[in-house]
Amino acid sequence: MTSSVLTVLRPGLVDYLEAWEEQKRLHEGVVAGTQPDTVLLLEHPSVFTAGKRTEAADRPFDGTPVVDVDRGGRITWHGPGQIVGYPILKLPDPVDVVAYVRRTEQLLIDVCAEFGVVAERVEGRSGAWVRATDGGLDRKIAQIGIRVSRGVTLHGFALNCDCDLSNFNRFVPCGIRDAGVTSLSAEVGRPVPVTEVLPVVERHLTTLL
Repeated sequence: MTSSVLTVLRPGLVDYLEAWEEQKRLHEGVVAGTQPDTVLLLEHPSVFTAGKRTEAADRPFDGTPVVDVDRGGRITWHGPGQIVGYPILKLPDPVDVVAYVRRTEQLLIDVCAEFGVVAERVEGRSGAWVRATDGGLDRKIAQIGIRVSRGVTLHGFALNCDCDLSNFNRFVPCGIRDAGVTSLSAEVGRPVPVTEVLPVVERHLTTLL
């Protein structure tokens, strides 16, 4: 999909390192002005990625390999049933990274709302959260990890649709030990596949601008 402000690519299931190379290629084009602002919306085969703040104790307990990357944040899992979004956008001057993160959170909150899931921000923790109402733990439904280089964004967000949440039991998600993880399917009590959520995410992408 191409609009006057954004090009959206949906390449399907893409290996993480292959997608990372494509991000870097697009980033060079957006920096140079030869490529319009572009968002990749895709899924990854199962993979753990670790941002710059990841600690040794956060990593998978079973020794599963981890891809170390140059985004902010700590460790997370990507895999089938999860929409991963990589916006490659030129931010307005002066660059305000925090404001961009807040816009990304709003996008995710608005998408969740369309499925009847009340997500919100948690002070000091990026992403979108479903707050505990029964004395249990807050549950993270979407994560954010970004980098800004030469005024243009890299990496992005991941929204759990109908992924296997047991993958998050193999490590400390985002380095947070006092919270849980959830998905749209878990919250609404029915399968909510990526194919159903993709057009909703795409419709809300202009929130990032």
